[in-house]
Amino acid sequence: MIIGIGTDLANIDRIAATLARFGDRFRNRVFTETEQRKAERRRDVAGTYAKRWAAKEACSKALGTGLRMGIAWKDMSVRNLHTGQPVMEVTGWAKTRLEALTPPGHEAIIHVTLTDDHPWAQATVLIEARPVAEPGGQKLAHGQDLP
Repeated sequence: MIIGIGTDLANIDRIAATLARFGDRFRNRVFTETEQRKAERRRDVAGTYAKRWAAKEACSKALGTGLRMGIAWKDMSVRNLHTGQPVMEVTGWAKTRLEALTPPGHEAIIHVTLTDDHPWAQATVLIEARPVAEPGGQKLAHGQDLP
């Protein structure tokens, strides 16, 4: 079942201007070390940061809070699998909020997609609550047999 969805559109030129004006102060306030390493290795540094900015905004919306109620920018982090697929990880208050949204007997799966077409970067986050197997692994949480 879907328990949250969020999307955001970021202007890459605006992020580039913010990076130029505030530099490390902006980077360190908003992005994790992993996100910074990824962005700084890319040809389109500002575009990479803009996509991650949009993902954090989208994730906060999917959590139903926006960037308030104690969620910090770094509580949401985008990394990439070896295949290049982006994944969203949450910590701190964002993780606490996610756990509160997740029904008993379910696990939360955060899906994220990123795209850009200069000057725009876009992200969509969908949070799915997936039933987990009971101890012994024979039944799903809602009583169906496993395949």
